[in-house]
Amino acid sequence: MRNVLPMLAVASSLALAAQTTPPQAARTYTTPRQAELIQQFQDFLAIPNVAADPASLRRNADFLAAQLQQRGAEAKLLTAPSLPATVPPVVFGEIKTPGAKRTIVFYAHYDGQPVTPSEWDTGKPFTPIIKQVDGEPRIYARGAGDDKAAIFAQLTALSALQAAHIPLQANIRFVWEGEEEAGSTHLEQILTANRDLIHGDVWLVCDGPVDQTRRQTLIFGARGDAHVQITVYGPNRSLHSGHYGNWAPNPAMMLVQLLAGMKDADGHVLIPHFYDGIVPLGPTEKQALATAPVNDDMLRQELALGHTDGGGKHLLELINQPSLNINGISSGQTGAHSTNSIPPTATANLDLRLVVGIDPKTQQQRVIDYIRAQGYFITTTPPTRDELLAHAKVAYIQADPGEPASRTPIDLPIATDVIKAIESARGKVILLPTSGGTVPLDAMERAANTRTISVPIANHDDNQHAANENLRLQNLWDGIETMAVLIAMP
Repeated sequence: MRNVLPMLAVASSLALAAQTTPPQAARTYTTPRQAELIQQFQDFLAIPNVAADPASLRRNADFLAAQLQQRGAEAKLLTAPSLPATVPPVVFGEIKTPGAKRTIVFYAHYDGQPVTPSEWDTGKPFTPIIKQVDGEPRIYARGAGDDKAAIFAQLTALSALQAAHIPLQANIRFVWEGEEEAGSTHLEQILTANRDLIHGDVWLVCDGPVDQTRRQTLIFGARGDAHVQITVYGPNRSLHSGHYGNWAPNPAMMLVQLLAGMKDADGHVLIPHFYDGIVPLGPTEKQALATAPVNDDMLRQELALGHTDGGGKHLLELINQPSLNINGISSGQTGAHSTNSIPPTATANLDLRLVVGIDPKTQQQRVIDYIRAQGYFITTTPPTRDELLAHAKVAYIQADPGEPASRTPIDLPIATDVIKAIESARGKVILLPTSGGTVPLDAMERAANTRTISVPIANHDDNQHAANENLRLQNLWDGIETMAVLIAMP
């Protein structure tokens, strides 16, 4: 009898696991533990995660490696040869499943955008607090929505499946980056140096917000991104606007005139060839867009917009086109610091969002060619005195390497399996060909020889990249269910 009882217990446990679905396991695990899980999430959010603080980023990495090990995963901190110790490591975790025919990789990032404490209601971005918004609790802290929620959801989902004794059917790998918000400068180098570890049949990129309707969303691509910073010049020192106005050129005025010529009143970019080379959406992608909810009116109300750009096209359609945005513009002083003077320089940073078919360098060059066509002498280093004297208009241009756009076909077999798995638990999902934001999908696909699908869980109004970033807690509980389904997927 002493040998029979343990066997009966094991058989009973396996039978119970066979009757429990991953979403049920997630709810059974989280419902009685919500207070405990919220505290654990707050502890994670309390670890600062901005690029200017590499020691705290390392604390995040060490914390996550320990969390993976506690759940039985093999954990490592990945880097690449010759990289300095200050480069945040990629946190890697792996759970091998005997006989598995598929390897699924879960990506997220543990770093966050810079913070200005005075802009936060509490003045403390890394002291998480709970607030009620429209009768629902939200947690406020840097990283709450972007992107620590996804990591915490994956860890909790894994715990829930283990508690319910639901066996995994695929090999599971976790790749959590520490410099996504700093441009993923070293991600491809680190992934390439560890190619054997990070390959998978699909990478599920768990970053970004779900649709404004709060329905689960799957996104099969991301716009690329490139920047062009323009500095134009006036006098070599500030001049009294009364004594020199109408005579000394004002660089702020020169710059706004230059920028104003780049777009028309509907927001259409007028730079020659700006839209050339776009790879059009296929029939499946077009059908997905046609059936996706259009939330423009709701967003206009939420954002107090009296009009929108695009000539009547809706947001989801416009996301699949390249865009030009002014991230910031600076010259002289305003408000209490304003002086009656002509400033010496004016600078604007342009954000160029890209779609498949347009590479960063090509789009940057189109902008530069336009500036040159407006009579500007272009320099790629700060201009000398002789250059400023020799040319009527001088523009100093700085351009980053940029990140190309990427798109996975929605009708790939692996994509179909992911869609079916999530819809079995969460109902009909929204399928989008492209995310408006930029994620280094291209680097992931090259290094890991894989395809990517984005599985966001954050609320659309999470103040991503801004002060008072937050996560609606129901999005966390829903996200844990979604991650449980995907981790348990065959």
